[in-house]
Amino acid sequence: QVQLVESGGGLVQPGGSLRLSCAASGRISSINAMGWYRQAPGLQRELVAVISSGGSTDYADSVKGRFTISRDNAKNTVYLQLNSLKPEDTAVYYCNVRVRATPWASFVEVWGQGTPVTVSS
Repeated sequence: QVQLVESGGGLVQPGGSLRLSCAASGRISSINAMGWYRQAPGLQRELVAVISSGGSTDYADSVKGRFTISRDNAKNTVYLQLNSLKPEDTAVYYCNVRVRATPWASFVEVWGQGTPVTVSS
């Protein structure tokens, strides 16, 4: 079983920065894509950024140029650097990874518990 532990959320003023971390632990053979999603009150969960096992990245248009996703494969950890934050970035941010427990197993999706980000003056 794989667990994801997220950290780094909090309250920040507009224009400020935060760094989110998500560490995977448990029975892990390999991790494929790693990503961050967010869900604001009353809205559906949306993709923020994703990074492949090879390091290719993709971002939602709303965060391009402001957010940066990265990963440390040795630590099974994915990061999201949030810069130039806006009030509309306020949401609960969820980590998502595709992981398999053995080399012959299928990849499965695992979600983190979510970390809140509030952008307000």
